[in-house]
Amino acid sequence: MPLIPEIARTWRIRYQRYRLEGTRCKDCGKIHYPPRLICDKCYSRNLEPYRLSGEGEVISYTVVNRGATGFDAYTPYIYAIVKLKEGIVVEAQITDVDLEDVYVGMPVEMVVRKLTEYRDDGLIVYGYKFRPKLEGVKNE
Repeated sequence: MPLIPEIARTWRIRYQRYRLEGTRCKDCGKIHYPPRLICDKCYSRNLEPYRLSGEGEVISYTVVNRGATGFDAYTPYIYAIVKLKEGIVVEAQITDVDLEDVYVGMPVEMVVRKLTEYRDDGLIVYGYKFRPKLEGVKNE
């Protein structure tokens, strides 16, 4: 994959990837992730950036033993569906935990980690993952 298109894409989605930023409708209050230009509840175009808390719980997960192209080096890993405090549901890898310690209902928090790297170009791609919530520590 050529380096230039991946750099452009990374810059385009940097806020949703690094800060878990969506949009909130100023008219009806609906929160969207990923960000939208038009509210799917009231069809308003009056949306503003909204940073999600990054805190939630695992509602489903699987252990990936054979990864997609480019991700085989990271197997096995846990891929989960996480419901955030705001009610938004996202998919992400669970990190910083042993495979057997993940469970449905586990409290988690978002962290930025390496997703993959393009060895020929040297580009490292970062993004959000989730880890078990550290009690007493506020995620910033």
